[in-house]
Amino acid sequence: MMKHAWDSYRQYGWGHNELKPLAKKGHSTNIFGNSQMGATIVDALDTLYMMGLHDEFKDGQEWIEHNLDFSVNAEVSVFEVNIRFIGGLLAAYYLSGQEVFKVKAVQLAEKLLPAFNTPTGIPWAMVNLKSGVGRNWGWASAGSSILAEFGTLHMEFVHLTYLTGNPAYYQKVMHIRKLLAKMDRPNGLYPNYLNPRTGRWGQHHTSVGGLGDSFYEYLLKAWLMSDRTDTEARKTYDDAIEAIERHLIRKSNGGLTFIGEWKNGHLERKMGHLTCFAGGMFALGADGSPDDKAGHYLQLGAEIAHTCHESYDRTVLKLGPEAFKFDSGLEAVAVRQNEKYYILRPEVIETYWYMWRFTHDPKYRQWGWEAAQAIDKYCRVSGGFSGVKDVYSSNPTYDDVQQIEVEAPHPCHVTFVETLSSSLEV
Repeated sequence: MMKHAWDSYRQYGWGHNELKPLAKKGHSTNIFGNSQMGATIVDALDTLYMMGLHDEFKDGQEWIEHNLDFSVNAEVSVFEVNIRFIGGLLAAYYLSGQEVFKVKAVQLAEKLLPAFNTPTGIPWAMVNLKSGVGRNWGWASAGSSILAEFGTLHMEFVHLTYLTGNPAYYQKVMHIRKLLAKMDRPNGLYPNYLNPRTGRWGQHHTSVGGLGDSFYEYLLKAWLMSDRTDTEARKTYDDAIEAIERHLIRKSNGGLTFIGEWKNGHLERKMGHLTCFAGGMFALGADGSPDDKAGHYLQLGAEIAHTCHESYDRTVLKLGPEAFKFDSGLEAVAVRQNEKYYILRPEVIETYWYMWRFTHDPKYRQWGWEAAQAIDKYCRVSGGFSGVKDVYSSNPTYDDVQQIEVEAPHPCHVTFVETLSSSLEV
């Protein structure tokens, strides 16, 4: 599966950000400024290396050496470029030791720094790589920055300081953390929107799915990455998870544990595919949790994994929908047509992978294998892998994109092609 995804991209989309596997041509997304920045190449490097596909890795490295140029007049997503490009380049550098990856990562990071030039130091969502001018998404709560976006820079920026000796990167992300620590939080929850001009929260919407997700993941991983010395990150994570459990986590009438979304004082009983990463996060954070609650969080991870498996199992294709409800007698199923699609997302398989590692219960391997087989059966096309528009239809139509990511903030640096390797490793 990995070879098919990569070889098709190599043949039909080389140098483009993504591939259209039915049209068999390249596809560029606005989050990378519609320029050919080879996002699939950069993001897949670590997977290629770990899977022993060294010829393919070398091809990717050569393209990066000769073609990856950050002096383009392009407006890009700071968050996406950080996790795909800086994260991808740093991972490739640590795995292979090839200096070119570190050099390119630092060149790019310099281009992102102007995004932090706001009255509060909370970065803009987008920055022009040439001019350094930043702005926010027009739809994001009156010009707000997004929690998952400015909260998902910490790990890469800490490593940039470690590798370069330049404290600027570390200082930028620590400033974000310190600012958040001083702010009042409604019910202890972090709203998804923060205005970088005023330093005030936008609308009170809290989610562990899109717009919020990887902020929480990064707090936990910052603590782990520091060899558990960054106790401030751990405490912030623990407090956030406690509030999430109190206000967002519920059991359905049918006994399924789910994580809803808080909107202006009301709990929406809906869970997104993106939110399914949290099962793995709870398991990963179990060791080191306060008050001897390790067993509790491992159990919670298992319950979320079960719910997300149900969202897959209750479809025709055995692939999960984008979002699913828990009301009106319907549980773990999508209600709206525009929530029935599957765009090669990795979060559910990611949680299976963590649960397998922590429990060695064979059902997680089985579930991962079921999902891999469903992807291969329903998403494989002659020119790669495509998302499908309706997981409840036995005759699905394709969206014709071999995703590395999606517009909504994404809770892991696990590309689609990494999902394949994870499923197999599971």
